[in-house]
Amino acid sequence: MTTLPAVQPTFRLEQKRHLTGPFPGPQSAALDARRGAVVAKGVASGVPVYAADADGGIVRDVDGNSFIDLGSGIAVTSVGASDPAVVQAVQEQVGHFTHTCFMVTPYEGYIAVAEQLAELTPGDFEKRTVLFNSGAEAVENAVKVARLATGRNAVVAFDHAYHGRTNLTMALTAKSMPYKTNFGPFAPEVYRMPMSYPYREENPSITGAEAAQRAITMIEKQIGGDSVAAIIIEPIQGEGGFIVPAEGFLPALAAWAKDNGVVFIADEVQSGFCRTGEWFAVNHEGVVPDIITMAKGIAGGMPLSAITGRADLLDAVHPGGLGGTYGGNPVACAAALAAIGTMKEQNLAGRARAIEGIVVPRFTALQEELGDAGIIGEVRGRGAMLAIEFVKPGTTTPNPEATKAIAAACLKEGVIILTCGTYGNVIRLLPPLVIGDELLLDGLDVLEGAIRAAA
Repeated sequence: MTTLPAVQPTFRLEQKRHLTGPFPGPQSAALDARRGAVVAKGVASGVPVYAADADGGIVRDVDGNSFIDLGSGIAVTSVGASDPAVVQAVQEQVGHFTHTCFMVTPYEGYIAVAEQLAELTPGDFEKRTVLFNSGAEAVENAVKVARLATGRNAVVAFDHAYHGRTNLTMALTAKSMPYKTNFGPFAPEVYRMPMSYPYREENPSITGAEAAQRAITMIEKQIGGDSVAAIIIEPIQGEGGFIVPAEGFLPALAAWAKDNGVVFIADEVQSGFCRTGEWFAVNHEGVVPDIITMAKGIAGGMPLSAITGRADLLDAVHPGGLGGTYGGNPVACAAALAAIGTMKEQNLAGRARAIEGIVVPRFTALQEELGDAGIIGEVRGRGAMLAIEFVKPGTTTPNPEATKAIAAACLKEGVIILTCGTYGNVIRLLPPLVIGDELLLDGLDVLEGAIRAAA
């Protein structure tokens, strides 16, 4: 089976890593000086260079360095950062109008995106969609809908979760630094339950169904099922460490929610739109959420998010109760329709599975080669949402120092790699789904070399 997309993408930029000299170069350094005078220090950047162009799997900086992009702007540019179809759609829409506000003067693009989401999201029931700007905004509104529709207040989230940076979504998010520290008080009636984290379970033989029952028992004892408005969970946790719950965990939670009138919200902001080898990560186990939240990969880099769910839930909200000035911006809608078209045309779900087939065997073999004295604790993930968790040799103790050193070594060689994890000890691989094999393998060669050096 070919590892390339069904339809070959074309690129403007040469798909090769190239460094012109030490970086940051003079132009990036000059921009950084300007930034320091006007941009708040609370906004941090992981890479010390400034982008001038990006295409396919390459990011080119203002000094002419070309970096292999294994981060996709945190799973956003799945179709590439300048997909020709997205560029053309945006240019055409801008030529007509950039904004009217759908709540004032509506337009077809918003409806067309909603039609696509009704088709693509799991569930054969009647659906409704509302469009917003960011993942956090989608999560906020999914919780609003669940609370109104059920008449209940409590919301259940999970250990290692990340749902955003607004007040409610900070309350839902598990990790304190840098997301929550000194930003409280947080929204009330949020309860945290244990996640299924197979690598770090005290009982390594616990099944997904048993881990779900552990959480359900706590919900029933600490909250009461009839007080819970919603369970919200990332089918594969993102910032928490690309944690894939044990098989059976999600279906058991969804079944309990259905039996107890609880809205099951799947937060697919990072895992959606072909990233895991399916249109949505819940599809791997046949889970059908009541509401699904989406953003990131939806619109080829333009700011757009959405909630799609059961019509009876979303239609329970009174007219005017949902919306926002920029939600479903016409330019972003045009980009989304084009990006979804590219995903279908190039079979990017299949491409994500092929990327998994390249990455996972390679680093699993490296883990086995390094053995107990090595620093790889686990290689995991689905599709092109993959992770390597690093530990102290011979233990399961998190090794954030090695993780940071590996990411820095990769960047020095021209490969952009992101880290994550509650303990800061996970490297996450999120290459654009259109990346070619040659470029991907070059990036993986650099990563493997950095791991060997750190080990």
